[in-house]
Amino acid sequence: MAKNKKKVINLSEQNISFEENERHIKLISFNPNTMDLDVSISEVGEKNKKVIKFPFAHLPKDLKKLVKPN
Repeated sequence: MAKNKKKVINLSEQNISFEENERHIKLISFNPNTMDLDVSISEVGEKNKKVIKFPFAHLPKDLKKLVKPN
């Protein structure tokens, strides 16, 4: 039997973001199958943005409650 794959959750409309080590991190989407987030990272004072995979476990606790992977 095949496992039911959960859909990727779009978080860009919720405007969830946080600051860490002089970086602005904005959540874009959450993949509950791999427990990864796509995030946009911009350095303070720079215009360039990078989109990377970010582990769910590295989010602050208050943001984990907003995403809720259940």
